[in-house]
Amino acid sequence: MTPTLFLFFSLAMLLSVVLAWVVIYPWFSIQGMADNQLMAVNVAVFGERIAELQADKDAGRIDDATFKAGEIELKRQLLDAQTHAQTHAPMSIKSRAIVMVWIPVLAGLAYLTVSDRTSVFKLWQDMDTVGQVADDLLTAKTDTPPKWATADSTALINAMQINVYHHAHDPNRWMRLSELFMALQATPQALEALSRAYRLDQNNDDIAMTYAQASFFANNGVLDATARDVLRGVLLNTPDHEGAMMMMAMGETRANNFTMAKAWVAKLRESITNQGGANRQSALASLDELMATIHAQEAKMMAGVNVHVSVINTLLPKIDENAVLFVSIVDVAGGAPYAVKRLSVRELMQGVTVSLSDLDAMMPERTLTAGREVGASLAVNARISHSGEAVSKSGDLMANPVILQKGQNTVNLEISQIVP
Repeated sequence: MTPTLFLFFSLAMLLSVVLAWVVIYPWFSIQGMADNQLMAVNVAVFGERIAELQADKDAGRIDDATFKAGEIELKRQLLDAQTHAQTHAPMSIKSRAIVMVWIPVLAGLAYLTVSDRTSVFKLWQDMDTVGQVADDLLTAKTDTPPKWATADSTALINAMQINVYHHAHDPNRWMRLSELFMALQATPQALEALSRAYRLDQNNDDIAMTYAQASFFANNGVLDATARDVLRGVLLNTPDHEGAMMMMAMGETRANNFTMAKAWVAKLRESITNQGGANRQSALASLDELMATIHAQEAKMMAGVNVHVSVINTLLPKIDENAVLFVSIVDVAGGAPYAVKRLSVRELMQGVTVSLSDLDAMMPERTLTAGREVGASLAVNARISHSGEAVSKSGDLMANPVILQKGQNTVNLEISQIVP
């Protein structure tokens, strides 16, 4: 039996015995005390009634015979009360011992039979075995666990998680735990650990940048609102932080905010030029490549189609907040879309304008430009999918397709139908 398991059952047994003692303690003293108090009250009442009778006799309100009869009656009532109190025999020592034993026994049986406790006992065993190794890993006292500790990787992982939650206010432990999750390719858990580390120490640029980078790559190069706020915090603390500026430039490029992307590249170029250094030329060359990418994507977007999508008021109550909006340009004759975007339906409530271009092609050779060059008959579609799947299903909401004319780069769609 592991030390933790032994300690648990020892404390549980002690608590059960204490509770049993609390239950039977009144039997040792309270009943006898209650009987004595009741007898004292009866005696006091007897004395008061005798005094009243004596006062009535002295005042001449009753004669001597009535006084004697009343006194005899009061003595008889006092004797009956005393006899009744003595009939309540106290609980025997054997009965009390049985209660003392059975309360802990029944409590233990209830604990063991309510559900299977094997996983709990296994966790305690893991903590006793590899708990110190987990603490050394999380506090950077060691980078590599001993081979015997990795024989059961699940035990080590569980011990590390328990350790972190026992020291929940230590951001460095959360950071080390996120590294473990990243190694296991458990991205959601790694991001959660990083977010906790960041909330505990928002002024630590290393933690902030690690969190922003992990979020950036987990979202396929998209900066969500949280990652943007993290990067703004880094730039507020360190205005010339090159890593944060580069990520902002890449995020704005991915979001097709090319004006902001160019501004970040220009600011980053200025910072690198002012600092100098041996790697300055290679860094500037990388910025030139990024700027060329921005110009190329901007040109593709300018050649694309801006689609404004809205929903008629009668269908608004039928939209699930977790639904997905698909906007696409397809060949009327069929085949894969030339361009498609998948958006959260929350962006649609007030109307949204979606830019579709070669950047949104599903296949490199099947682009909007290629479709126009071959003279394909192109149609613009918009559909709200409640399941989030690209294939249309019954109950989805859709707009009437609009045929794209030659040279047309603006389309208005109104979602007004329900797929039967």
